[in-house]
Amino acid sequence: MSVLLQIRQASKRYGDQILLDSAECTITSDTKVGFVGRNGAGKSTLLRCLLGEEELDSGQIIKHPKLRIGYLRQHDPFLPGETSLQFLMRDSGQPDWKCGEVAGQFELKGRYLEGPVGELSGGWQTRVKLAALLLHEPNLLLLDEPTNFLDLRTQILLEHFLKDFREACLIVSHDRAFLGATCDSTLDLSLGKLTMYPGKIEEFLVYQQERIEHDLRVNAATESKRKQLQEFVDKNRARASTATRAKSKSKMLDKLEFIEVQSAQAKAVIRAPQVEPRRGPAVRCLGLSIGYDGKAVAKDINVEIEHGSRSAIVGDNGQGKTTLLRTIVRSLEPVSGEVRWGHGCNIGTYAQHVYTSLPEKKTVLEYLEYEAIPGTKTQTILDTAGAMLFRGDSVNKKVSVLSGGERARLCMAAILLGNYNILVLDEPGNHLDVETVDALANALLEFKGTVIFTSHDRHFMNRVATSIIEVKDGTVVNYHGNYESYLYMVNKEIDDAEFARTGRRSTPVPSTKTKDKDSDRDRAYDKKKQPSGSGSQEERLVRKEIANLEKTIAKLDAQRKTLHDQLMSTTDPMEAMRLHEEREKVSTELETAEMRWAELQEQIEES
Repeated sequence: MSVLLQIRQASKRYGDQILLDSAECTITSDTKVGFVGRNGAGKSTLLRCLLGEEELDSGQIIKHPKLRIGYLRQHDPFLPGETSLQFLMRDSGQPDWKCGEVAGQFELKGRYLEGPVGELSGGWQTRVKLAALLLHEPNLLLLDEPTNFLDLRTQILLEHFLKDFREACLIVSHDRAFLGATCDSTLDLSLGKLTMYPGKIEEFLVYQQERIEHDLRVNAATESKRKQLQEFVDKNRARASTATRAKSKSKMLDKLEFIEVQSAQAKAVIRAPQVEPRRGPAVRCLGLSIGYDGKAVAKDINVEIEHGSRSAIVGDNGQGKTTLLRTIVRSLEPVSGEVRWGHGCNIGTYAQHVYTSLPEKKTVLEYLEYEAIPGTKTQTILDTAGAMLFRGDSVNKKVSVLSGGERARLCMAAILLGNYNILVLDEPGNHLDVETVDALANALLEFKGTVIFTSHDRHFMNRVATSIIEVKDGTVVNYHGNYESYLYMVNKEIDDAEFARTGRRSTPVPSTKTKDKDSDRDRAYDKKKQPSGSGSQEERLVRKEIANLEKTIAKLDAQRKTLHDQLMSTTDPMEAMRLHEEREKVSTELETAEMRWAELQEQIEES
């Protein structure tokens, strides 16, 4: 292990906004780091500083002499008319056979390798860029939102690539499933500080919430102490007999400090439109063909979506997902066939063709007031605007000066303030951070209407979708299974293709459902045990091991609880990190012991 990169006392600000405040971090050669933080926290700015495209206001970025950074470029580096293979050879200086070998890892072959790269979809062009990255043999990859606009298949190929990549990575992403599959450490940027957590994103989020709760309790105790001291000072400062003590208490009061808590930042508050639930078909596609200029990309579509369902449109990029959505909401005419909406359907649409045509002269607040249900309280409008990152004076911005991402968030805010009972959402999470995506998912779960949506965020899809509609090879069908089973199927197809190409397999995506080990163990405990002297010698040895495991489990469980209590009571961040790591270690040992205990119980029951 060697240190590739060190960030020391880094400070950076834009106007009144502090992005980095004496931030520090170390990236080593043996780690893949997921870089998280709220939108606007400064993650992309820090990446630009690491690349040398921007400078810190103060501080240092110390790079290892042999550091080779590979950066996934967002712009297109291709020349007009050149093929993917020609680009890879030109960009890397490697021979055609080497370029073809690396391109094969991303299924780049045939017309995708030999045809014009400019004619490929965004997802396939990203595969070409990834192959180019690998050909440069970097020892640190910097990826900024690499899954945005990538279809599921390309995301999984990128995951496989990163799992096999033996060097370091720093990945900015709001996609929790992607980070969980690829990164073993988590770097958080909050309130200008960098915090490196030696664990995956889900573990970090639990730790982060525990720290917030702990800091809030410490602040509450500090506030109580402050009030007591202030009352004493106020009562006794004027008395000669107690003035000295009052002065001492006043000094103690001045020394009290409150912890700056991350949750003190504005939280995402999202409320879905309040509508009455309906029954029956919301929309029917009858003999529908979809496409552009009379050319069908999918035909003979006969799909029905029920009121109250949350239907996810899935499929590879370029297959027609967005075309289907646009045809359903009638912003695009069918090539043939028809779309029939049920009676009383009020449709709210979130898609690029909508948020690029907002009224230029209105301010953010004026637009939201116009779009909101009459009578909506101003505070509700401001809360929804804040959830979409329009806070403070930004609500007075004119639409004409908003970026593409800001317009997208404004459109989403307007839909949430309406009275739509049908929501049609094309990639709703692309311009939102992890917290806001979660808040949106929670709002859609509470929504009593119908949701038809596309997304590349697997965590979001798995939480929200109740039905799957697949667009593939010119057809559109209801997929009989949940998103988890669809994900497994796609992963298996890729795994089979890799096995055919290389003779080895990657690990398929595991089920997101886990067994409740505690419940299994408790049920087994309740079962009547046979006397320890009964059965064969082998059975007696199994029962002895079970008895020893039960003692170990009880001991580890007690240790875990003690460490948890210590973690909640400490005010030292370094001590908190040490206790958290120790607790995670004990939890892992406990889980291993419980799994072994369950295996032995099954042996006893089968015998």
